[in-house]
Amino acid sequence: MAGRTVSILGSTGSVGESTLDLLEKADVEVEVIALTGGRNVARLAEQAKRWKPRQVVIEDESLLPELRERLNGSNIGASAGAAAISEAAAMGADWVMSAIVGSAGLAPTLAAARTGSIIALANKESLICAGPALLATAKAAGGGVIPVDSEHSAIFQVLQPACRDRVSRLILTASGGPFRGWSLDQMRVATVEQAVAHPKWSMGRKISVDSAQMMNKGLEMIEASYLFDMPAGQIDVLIHPQSIVHSLVEYADGSTLAQLGEPDMRTPIACAWSWPDRLAWPAPRLDLAAVGQLTFEAPDEIRFPALAMAREALQAGGGAPAAMNAANEVGVAAFLDRKIGFLDIAALVSETLDELSGGGDLTPNSNADPLEWAMTIDQGARRAAAQVLSRFEGRG
Repeated sequence: MAGRTVSILGSTGSVGESTLDLLEKADVEVEVIALTGGRNVARLAEQAKRWKPRQVVIEDESLLPELRERLNGSNIGASAGAAAISEAAAMGADWVMSAIVGSAGLAPTLAAARTGSIIALANKESLICAGPALLATAKAAGGGVIPVDSEHSAIFQVLQPACRDRVSRLILTASGGPFRGWSLDQMRVATVEQAVAHPKWSMGRKISVDSAQMMNKGLEMIEASYLFDMPAGQIDVLIHPQSIVHSLVEYADGSTLAQLGEPDMRTPIACAWSWPDRLAWPAPRLDLAAVGQLTFEAPDEIRFPALAMAREALQAGGGAPAAMNAANEVGVAAFLDRKIGFLDIAALVSETLDELSGGGDLTPNSNADPLEWAMTIDQGARRAAAQVLSRFEGRG
């Protein structure tokens, strides 16, 4: 696919790096018009010098002088801050990779959607916080959203539009993370280093902790419901340690279709880039004879309560999914700062949701701007989670 303009939101993260690597290896004709990063100013400047975008944005405003110094003489525009990231997202690129981690990705993703861009979506929180509004905005503007998470990409590829009303179940697969075989007693004393040591993927610390507690899979259940218009009762999770089968779609006639591939993020990115075509690039090839065996098991929702919490939040609707996500971000940050234990993350999220739902704070406001409403829910949940956190710290 030739001559496309591209913006990459979160270019210095693992998905952003994989996107640029794919575009280079596939040797496509592309103009990168914007790159944004969080705090890795050195890497962002390196990417900018290689791809020569019109605009580069660093989220941390204190790093703007260093970014400008590193780009001195390049004629590349440099700016900083959340508002500048949203402005870069709204530059009207043909294709936008949304790979900013956390709820910070919502505003720029909505900004890109309003321009009619095709959005390759790797930011879970955009869907969790404002999924229906985001999808409707993209469609109304003439664009669209193509999922990049390997699980949702798999479903996207095998869910036949003509048979959508004949789908019995969507089955998301999960590696099980580093604690798949651990007992509750072992998980209770798990360290940060153990939680971020994912057996299959090289990811950021926050996403790695989400995987360790299977909150990532809970969030993906909510995403799948929004993306594919599927009720919570028809979405299941299956542990698959080899990470070869990325997800499955079960139909009413008993047929179950699956998408398989080596665990490499560049494959779903390639799908999002070229769909409905296929992009030729030197992709890792799946050798099932070498893999030898594929195994599956049901998840243990006692050891991994995030799955049940996510299902309940989805069924509750309104602001419950966004509140769950915000509380989880507070809990994960506290764990990474070694303020609470690993199992305390889910307990903190549960207590926060109980308090918010009891006060009626999660009721949707149909007249509100979707971004403003999502941010109101997000901020309220963070305040409530901070109060719960203070109690957790007091217990220690």
